Amino acid sequence: MVYLGAMLINAVPQRLGSLVPNSAKLPGGCRALAGFAGEVLGQDVHEVPIGGAESSTVDGIAHREALVADRASQLLALEAPEGPVLTIGGDCGVEHVPLGVARFRHGDGLGVLWLDAHPDLNTAETSPSGAFHGMVLRSALGDGDAEFAASPALTPGRAVLAGTRSFDEGERAAVDDGLAVLAGSADPETVLAALAATGADRLYLHLDLDVLDPAEFAAVNYPEDGGITVTALTRLLAALGDIPVIGAGITECTAADRGEVAALGPVLAEIGRLLDGAASGPPG
Repeated sequence: MVYLGAMLINAVPQRLGSLVPNSAKLPGGCRALAGFAGEVLGQDVHEVPIGGAESSTVDGIAHREALVADRASQLLALEAPEGPVLTIGGDCGVEHVPLGVARFRHGDGLGVLWLDAHPDLNTAETSPSGAFHGMVLRSALGDGDAEFAASPALTPGRAVLAGTRSFDEGERAAVDDGLAVLAGSADPETVLAALAATGADRLYLHLDLDVLDPAEFAAVNYPEDGGITVTALTRLLAALGDIPVIGAGITECTAADRGEVAALGPVLAEIGRLLDGAASGPPG
């Protein structure tokens, strides 16, 4: 067990940001992973109350009303955190609130390391499905639907994508327009250089478990062929630390029980180390 100081683990068992059949397993996967994370990091877990009732697609965003209600619950849970927050989903849409709160609290120097098979850079207009989990980073950059677009937004060029390998046409255009710095691999040296080039002075870490090779870890909502190993991911996380990691999210787990998530122990320990470092560092 890794004991940390003041830190908040929020379990957010949201599934309505995704529309694939696997998404029915996301609430159970969230709870399995959050429970294991609590064991590894020596922390209590707070489950954010999430509604499960579906709602209609409005202006290109599926389950819009339900997602807005879930967002209110997350905001309440983040009203007065005592330290760094680890958010465990649920679909990637759960990152919308903690990432926005981090940007508000830490200023325009905040950068993001987006470890994900998908860039999540669609808008309602470019999304082929209307699933919000594919729009969350674009929303954080202040684009897309006005009700979801972050304000203040992340500074363009301060998002680094690593392990990303499946792009929709509209997402590729977003990268080409300079909305994100793309590091296609998870090689530590390449990623660290890309992060340094952003000029960020604080970092939010997003980990969608589909960045992993499904041949090694298959309990994910939207698997993509290829990907990185748990060992490679752990090595990358171990190399981070020059830029304080002030918050993190882990999403899209569909594991049924603790046994399935046990392989992620080294990953959780490294994320805990990064968050503990930010908590122990000088205020800023």
